Amino acid sequence: MVLLEFSLYPTDKGESVSEYVKRNLAIIDDSGLPYRLGPMGTCLEGEYDEVMAVVKRCRDAMATDCRRIAIQIKIDDREGPGGRLDSKVETLRAKTGRSLRT
Repeated sequence: MVLLEFSLYPTDKGESVSEYVKRNLAIIDDSGLPYRLGPMGTCLEGEYDEVMAVVKRCRDAMATDCRRIAIQIKIDDREGPGGRLDSKVETLRAKTGRSLRT
């Protein structure tokens, strides 16, 4: 099971790019994969080909009217069951004894 965190945004559209990023969120949400939106990126959970397909769809959609796109990707590929979007945070809460903000 893969956790993939990515951010993808145009660099040729000025200071505010939320209208372009908004399209990515529709693609991510429609994928049906578990995800967590963060202030600097989105984390997806699924099989490798599934999560990479979402990134490709987001990139392809943005490329329709953006000439330059920045993409950052981090991948944690580990054998085992899903549910790691929540379990990794819960493990840290238990080990630190703190109510962590997510």
